[in-house]
Amino acid sequence: MVSSLFIFMAVNSLILILCFHLMMTNFTSSTQLLCDDNESSALLEFKQNFVVSQHASDDPFAYPKATTWKSEGEGSDCCSWEGVECDKDTGHVIGLDLGSSCLYGSINSSSTLFLLVHLQRLDLSDNDFNYSNIPFGVDQLSNLRSLNLSSSRFSGQIPFELFVLSKLVFLDLSQNQLKLQKPDLRNLVQKLVHLKRLDLSQVNISSPIPGTFANHSSLSSLFLENCGLSGEFPTDILHHPSLQFLSVRNNPDMTGYLPEFQETSPLKLLV
Repeated sequence: MVSSLFIFMAVNSLILILCFHLMMTNFTSSTQLLCDDNESSALLEFKQNFVVSQHASDDPFAYPKATTWKSEGEGSDCCSWEGVECDKDTGHVIGLDLGSSCLYGSINSSSTLFLLVHLQRLDLSDNDFNYSNIPFGVDQLSNLRSLNLSSSRFSGQIPFELFVLSKLVFLDLSQNQLKLQKPDLRNLVQKLVHLKRLDLSQVNISSPIPGTFANHSSLSSLFLENCGLSGEFPTDILHHPSLQFLSVRNNPDMTGYLPEFQETSPLKLLV
């Protein structure tokens, strides 16, 4: 009799535990944070500024990610949209990957893109922005850690406002028709001190490489191919404690020599 009562109580306890677990699971899912309404609207308005064209991207596997974004009904939560990443705790948009998305058009400083002030990662690479300038409004994205605008048909001077993005660790502006002269490469190195990877290949720099790169303690990858570099190559860069990849090829006006390498050098690629 005692044994049967014990089994009955144990089964009841187990049922209560399972019911509590299911209740908490449903409560958690029902209270899950959704995308911020203002940020959702900003994304939808940003999308409307572009024409979708297969010719706008060079990647043969490119496809228009933003065409699936919806303003109403099922799938209207922007945290579920392709290319959009949200913070799990706040619901704010922290990542936007529209690389190779067949976007054709331009971005100006009043673009609603710059309302996404919590963005940490932005990839607009391999689209066609119709040789427009990088907009001044980029400085509003002060939380950016990664910015990729490569191969997107931007042109003109890289604005000083981009140098305000002091948290950047990844910056790729390569394969555009950009120039970096006033402000110049020295200014960039002085301002963006946390960079780990920098790619300015085909950016018209037309100046020597500043020796201050050697003091850039976090830099691991530096690509300055076909940039019109001049003057003597600063060999101190090659003794950088964390630099692993360095490419400065196709700069015929740059002079200098390569010193002997030590076995402890972290360099894996030098061209």
